[in-house]
Amino acid sequence: MDDPEMSPEMFRQGGFRLAARTRGATADEGQIKRLRSFAQQEDALADAVVEWLHREPHNRDLVDQALAGKQGPPEIEAFRAHVEATPYWVDHRRLVSGAKAITRAGLLGLFPLGDMSLMGGYLASRATKSLVGTGEIEHRAPRRLVETAAWWIDVTTPGALEKHGTGYQAALKIRLVHAHVRRAMNSRPDWDYDRWDRPVNQVQTAGTLLLFSLVYLFGTQLLGLRYTAREKADILHLWRYVGWLMGVDDELLPADEDDAWRLLWMLAATEFIPDDDSKRLARALVDAHAAIGEGRGVAGKVLAQVNVGVHSAISRLVLGRDNADFLGLPDNPVAQAAVLAAAGVNYAAETVRQLVPGATALQEAVGAFGRRRYLKRMDAVFGRRGAPAAPARPIGCIRAAQ
Repeated sequence: MDDPEMSPEMFRQGGFRLAARTRGATADEGQIKRLRSFAQQEDALADAVVEWLHREPHNRDLVDQALAGKQGPPEIEAFRAHVEATPYWVDHRRLVSGAKAITRAGLLGLFPLGDMSLMGGYLASRATKSLVGTGEIEHRAPRRLVETAAWWIDVTTPGALEKHGTGYQAALKIRLVHAHVRRAMNSRPDWDYDRWDRPVNQVQTAGTLLLFSLVYLFGTQLLGLRYTAREKADILHLWRYVGWLMGVDDELLPADEDDAWRLLWMLAATEFIPDDDSKRLARALVDAHAAIGEGRGVAGKVLAQVNVGVHSAISRLVLGRDNADFLGLPDNPVAQAAVLAAAGVNYAAETVRQLVPGATALQEAVGAFGRRRYLKRMDAVFGRRGAPAAPARPIGCIRAAQ
């Protein structure tokens, strides 16, 4: 990425253009070809569990029990044995450190999660086809956004990735949700394997991992948050393990930030190519932001406009003008100026935090409290604990899984 003009389109504008100027990454044709081969690979272990569940639907509770550590029937023991064989490189102290750094952002972290990670994922047109295939884009966007946030909080809570913990189980449940989606899409006679590759394939899952890890980390820094070099490394280490639990092939799990930028560069060149379905997904998400003003009269209309303006401004900050325009995101200069001003305030406050003894621990506690309160409110509204949460991204498809 030494020359931004020679980079993939996604790296020629917005925040990613800055990354192209500061991060050195490229790939040759052989590496691109190797990456593309993973677009034909799925997840045999999870797929086998789902096939068994479709034959024995009354045994769903046995799967949940297996994820919690209890021995299950032979049909799911191979899956359980594999995920419980923790890779040698997993360092649980670093998992906790990375989770604390993420928790410190509190609910501010929800903004880059939806406006950068989720919206950025909609640029990957092949990955959107599984979601479009459900036919429920416009109707489930608000709930999907909440489910994304709840799942993200589950896997980034300190200690939750211990074996059989809340985050550990959440990562495995979404892996099985993906297998349900894959089965549903593979059964469709209109699935175009030549144009769309295998549904919910390894490349797409790795792309999801980067959106939640590298893009999220980069996005929060654009919004003024600050991390030490060790904190950034530990955040990526956390997501490397989450990716492993989700079934991402070892070869597609970045070991450090340089690896992550190289993989994202390759995905930008081959996957992040938007189409009309990308626009539909973006419109549904914008409408979900506008829904905050429903039933509140004139004040609600103003609130909706402000909410949409701020979220769209954050998306524009990292995705760039052309991508944002293609997705149909509102272009509000006032909201964009406000976001940049807020980023400056955040950066100043973060600088003070790093200098004041005890301030980091206090911010982690405040952030954790805000996240817990958010989950409690969402549980009351949506009753989300009654079913596995799924990231609201191009490859998520709750309805197909049920």
